[in-house]
Amino acid sequence: MDRLSSRCSLPGCPRPCVLTCLLIMAASFLTYPMLRTLSLKLHSALTGTYLSGTYSIVFVNCPNEQIARDMARAVLDKKLAASVNILPKTASLYFWNGELEEATEILLLIKTKTSKVHMLSGYIRLVHPFEIPEVFSLTVDQGDARYLKWLEEGIAKD
Repeated sequence: MDRLSSRCSLPGCPRPCVLTCLLIMAASFLTYPMLRTLSLKLHSALTGTYLSGTYSIVFVNCPNEQIARDMARAVLDKKLAASVNILPKTASLYFWNGELEEATEILLLIKTKTSKVHMLSGYIRLVHPFEIPEVFSLTVDQGDARYLKWLEEGIAKD
């Protein structure tokens, strides 16, 4: 043991076991989010309970009802979502190219898995007539277990 501590001649130099403990603590701290997510998914699978954040609602504004219906059908056909609500005549005010604009739009509420939001957003950007379509999502924190199970069954596996 004297040989190990004699390697470092500076006063207050930590011993190798202290450095090892610090490295283990740092690694534990850095991997905590991943380990927590995996443990929650395992718990959810074993107990049949819902894991918060598994599903999301995606909001998309469309210029008219026909485009909204076409987009909703395409999203459902591609299994990017399990359900889409079409809310008619949403008044929108926004700045575009430095000017205040006012429009009547159709709002889509798209229910999907959070893991599919990125693919869904990419698809909407491809087919949407707006130069910059409004696409954003909110994760679902809680919901009826039977409805969430139905959502799961309505969306193809990742």
